[in-house]
Amino acid sequence: MLTKINQMKTFKLVLLIAIVLTSCNEPKKITEVEKTAIKSKVDSLLTKWHQAAAAADFDVYFRDVDIVSVIVGTDASEYWTKKEFEEFCKPNFEDGKGWDFKTLKRNIFVSRTADFVWFDELLDTWMGPCRGSGVLEKTANEWRIKQYIFSVTVPNEDIHDVIHIKSENDPIFLHNFKSESK
Repeated sequence: MLTKINQMKTFKLVLLIAIVLTSCNEPKKITEVEKTAIKSKVDSLLTKWHQAAAAADFDVYFRDVDIVSVIVGTDASEYWTKKEFEEFCKPNFEDGKGWDFKTLKRNIFVSRTADFVWFDELLDTWMGPCRGSGVLEKTANEWRIKQYIFSVTVPNEDIHDVIHIKSENDPIFLHNFKSESK
């Protein structure tokens, strides 16, 4: 009986030590060199992604978008899964109709564990300056776009005009949205 009690005490002590040691381990932090390499790789991926949209290249455009992802557009109703966005884009891309967004400035941030990045970018588009932002996750050895949000910029001095223009359609959208959410 005494040996079983000692075995149980030893087991509990070993378990406690393992828990303490595991909880004390901080995730591996990356070096500045590794961070720079990740930023360069993600910057290249995003640049090629925008180029694929301009070329209406469906396969290349969607290659780096994760299967579980969302694309958010400028219209309040534009919230797409990858599959929904593929269905929206396919006929346009097949007709050679993409969109040409040129990056003016891009900021990329890397998580401490180097498995996520998030970014924001200022874009030159047919609508004038716009913004994009998003999140990428590293899966295996590849980066995948998990979220992309596109927004139209509005100069502060023009915001009241925009609010006025939106005032006719916004209540309709809100009514429909609230009705669908029930």
